[in-house]
Amino acid sequence: MATEQVNCVFCSIINRKLPSSIVYEDEDIIAFMDINPVNKGHTLVVPKIHEQYMCDIPDETSQKIFPLAQRINKNLRRLSEASDSGIKLEAVNLFLADGIAAGQEVYHSHLHVIPRFKGDSFKLHNQYGTPPSRQELDATANRIKQLLQEPSTPQPIQSQTSPKIVPDVIIHN
Repeated sequence: MATEQVNCVFCSIINRKLPSSIVYEDEDIIAFMDINPVNKGHTLVVPKIHEQYMCDIPDETSQKIFPLAQRINKNLRRLSEASDSGIKLEAVNLFLADGIAAGQEVYHSHLHVIPRFKGDSFKLHNQYGTPPSRQELDATANRIKQLLQEPSTPQPIQSQTSPKIVPDVIIHN
C-alpha cells in the first residue's frame, strides 16, 4: 500500500490490524463486508491507497473499482436466487460519498455495493433544487468539457474540513 493514515479503519483492515470478511483482494483494491450493512451482502470496494477523494486515486487503481463492483453485483444477484443465502435483492445501489458534505464518514475513498429490496430501511433523501435553465446547463457542460480536453495533471484536493488523523469510526459511509 502506497500510503497509510494513522487511525484509518480501512488502512487497518488492509494491513490486517483489524479483522474483516474479505471477498476480493489484489495489489490495488480490496473488497470486504460492511460491518454495519444496510442489508445482508452489503460490500465495500476500497482502494488500498489512502485518499479521501476518488479523484485523487491513481487511474490504474480507480479503473478497477467499478468493474469489481459490477462483478460483486452480479454475484450478489446469483446468491439472492439461492434459497440458503439469506440475501434479499431486487435492485442494487452503488453508493459513493466523496467528501464530508456528501455524507462520507470514513475518510478513505470507498464504494458501497448495497443489495436493495422494496421496503428496506435505506433511504436516499432526494431534495432537488430549482432546475437550472438550458443556458446555464450548457454553460456548465461547456466548462467541464473544456477541462476534460486538457491533459490530466492530478492535483490532490485539500479539504480544510478534513481531519489530518481520522478517529476510530464505524464503517458505514
